Amino acid sequence: MAKAQPGGRAASIPLMGHEVEPTMFELSVRGRSAAQFRTTGIEPRALDTMVPAHHLNPEPVITADLAERDLVGHVTRLTHRQFSVDLGAYPLGSCTMKYNPKFCDAIAADPGLSSVHPGAPASLSQGWLALLATLEQRLCALTGMAAATLQPAAGAAGELTGLLLMRAYHEARGEVRTRVIIPDSAHGTNPASVTLGGYEVTTVASNERGLVDLDALRAALGPDVAGIMLTNPNTVGLFEEQITEIAAAVHDVGGLLYYDGANLNAIVGVVRPGDMGFDIVHMNLHKTFATPHGGGGPGAGPVAVSSRLADFLPGPKATRVEDHYEWVSPVRSIGRVHGWHGNALVLARALAYIEVHGADGLARVAQHAVLNANWLRRRLAAILPAAYDRPCMHECVLSATALKSTYGVRALDVAKALMDEGFHAPTVYFPLIVDEALMFEPTETESPQTLEALASALESIVERASNDPASLHAAPEHTPVSRVDEARAARTLIATEDAASR
Repeated sequence: MAKAQPGGRAASIPLMGHEVEPTMFELSVRGRSAAQFRTTGIEPRALDTMVPAHHLNPEPVITADLAERDLVGHVTRLTHRQFSVDLGAYPLGSCTMKYNPKFCDAIAADPGLSSVHPGAPASLSQGWLALLATLEQRLCALTGMAAATLQPAAGAAGELTGLLLMRAYHEARGEVRTRVIIPDSAHGTNPASVTLGGYEVTTVASNERGLVDLDALRAALGPDVAGIMLTNPNTVGLFEEQITEIAAAVHDVGGLLYYDGANLNAIVGVVRPGDMGFDIVHMNLHKTFATPHGGGGPGAGPVAVSSRLADFLPGPKATRVEDHYEWVSPVRSIGRVHGWHGNALVLARALAYIEVHGADGLARVAQHAVLNANWLRRRLAAILPAAYDRPCMHECVLSATALKSTYGVRALDVAKALMDEGFHAPTVYFPLIVDEALMFEPTETESPQTLEALASALESIVERASNDPASLHAAPEHTPVSRVDEARAARTLIATEDAASR
């Protein structure tokens, strides 16, 4: 039998890209249409007879007129120029771009779920309410929490919700607290969420082992501290070994522990944040329970809390009352944080994923994610050493410092060159405390063959660094869009308008 090939290497995808794809306006031919409308027999009326003149645009709106076939071809060609988790390995550390099983899509497409209007009364949507209540129970069981809300539409929305719950809890106790502590390796959304929640950020340094410096934390604590935001394992991919001491120190000053669920995939089914002492847990469902990720949504970032915070959760919640379900708001609810009841079909996907795996299966998910990351760390140790040389959890943070000092090849060059090899780039320059960081998270879904192919590709790139570094500075060469200056694009926005759209 022939040797198994890597299923996660996407070098054969049709990224032709040798010609510029026209815009819809450039494809437009006046009079063509991709839509079809029935003839109703109703006499047409001029728009100005129905809408006041001051609401009308004095200039005609220029639209792109495309036939359905041309529109579908345009969109399909663009999709073929995009890398996706369905095409190949996407080891984007911290972001956890894991494969979405298609059976979850089939569940979400069931007409019994997808055809229900969100405004339907509880009496006509008992199945949906039962599904949502079941998902809350499962998430609480997996995190060690007492109650949950499914409303937040993304991880960052979950962060803000958690901070609002933190504020409501302290205010109900008559306490004025102004600061939230965040480690220096935290996710970038944490400081922004703290600010939006009305708190000041106090940063605590990591120690030489990449963990929270317990002495620095204790020095930063005080009666004005509302809580601490951190994740475990942390953003360096390491388990916070002193988490019980951290929890005790924060609780001793009356603060709460907030768990950023970005890294829950590393421990799901194995250990629970609630058992570590956390009071609030948000979950990025795409990272742990394989729902779609990114692109602006739809997403889901449920928040689970300990019993002392349950009365403050957003409402209404699907709640069992005797022999049926109703929408009920907690007695001291902070109110809605999302229209309707969250992105329900995303929630249905997550419950399907949980149910099909079961507790044992979810534990294996975490174990395989950790195994894959550690295999990659050890496999690449000779060419891209780990920032902290000891077993990691679900992701490994490597450093290209030696490549930069010896050959002038940076982490960005390595990441760009990897795209030419048929793999998505890892996260680069994060966490900020690691010089020339390359953060790989292969997740549990990549096979040994794919991991070996990824490692071999990186070995090839490092070899090129020694004999042809200029080629790496120009990478990628085989993608529709070649090397761009991301820093300049972010700092010097040049807004343009096509003549065809005027």
